[in-house]
Amino acid sequence: MVEAQLGRSLRGSWAVAARCHLGVPTVIVNHPRLEDGSPFPTTFWLTCPLLAKRVSALESDGWLARTSDRLSNDPSLRTRLATALADYAARRDAMEAISDAGSPPGGGPDRVKCAHAHVAHELISGVNPIGALALIDVDYPDCASPCFEVVAR
Repeated sequence: MVEAQLGRSLRGSWAVAARCHLGVPTVIVNHPRLEDGSPFPTTFWLTCPLLAKRVSALESDGWLARTSDRLSNDPSLRTRLATALADYAARRDAMEAISDAGSPPGGGPDRVKCAHAHVAHELISGVNPIGALALIDVDYPDCASPCFEVVAR
């Protein structure tokens, strides 16, 4: 079902990490490295097509810049985000420690770069304030029926 949601084959080792109230996968967790040893770009991946589309609409409407500005003016939000980023890294490092030589998950403590990563982390952890804000702003769906099904052939 996850491959059908994403429209492509998945690489590496992964598992469903969260499902919506109807049992449809919403987030997968990826092992930090692919089979060839190269780092995988994200640990938590948002798979719900409806939610991913709504988060993409937020991003294209300037939400990332507005939220980054909010971070610069709200010390409490920055502190809560730092805690969330530490949680994200600890969950990833529990599988395999990867150096954060690149940018931190979702952009880092001072800039929001990927709302999808923050939402995925919030859905599995409940500690990501940026993901929580995004879920509020997209009016997180409470679907009455599954948004996605795989039909067996």
